[in-house]
Amino acid sequence: QVQLVESGGGLVQAGGSLRLSCEASGSIIRINDMGWYRQAPGKQREWVAGFTRSDSTNYADFVKGRFTISRDSDKTTGYLQMNSLTPEDTAVYYCNAQITYARLGIRTSEYWGQGTQVTVSS
Repeated sequence: QVQLVESGGGLVQAGGSLRLSCEASGSIIRINDMGWYRQAPGKQREWVAGFTRSDSTNYADFVKGRFTISRDSDKTTGYLQMNSLTPEDTAVYYCNAQITYARLGIRTSEYWGQGTQVTVSS
């Protein structure tokens, strides 16, 4: 069974940093793309950053220059380095990936992690 598990959230003061991790596990053949989303209380989930299939990176305007995404060479673990955090960054952060895996043949599905809470105090 394929899973995405995030970790690294927590409480940090404004101006601080956190590094989130997203680890994919299971009968994975290929991770086609991976991205990060967040959902603040009372708001819709919004896209934060992600890798394209050509391995380029894209960022939402509100995190450009502050957040950086990266991943391990085997692409099964992704990271979201968050610097210069503000209270407006408080949200549950989710990892999302399109994964090709082996299960009764070759399949491709979209997966979400369980989310990790990031709280930035002023």
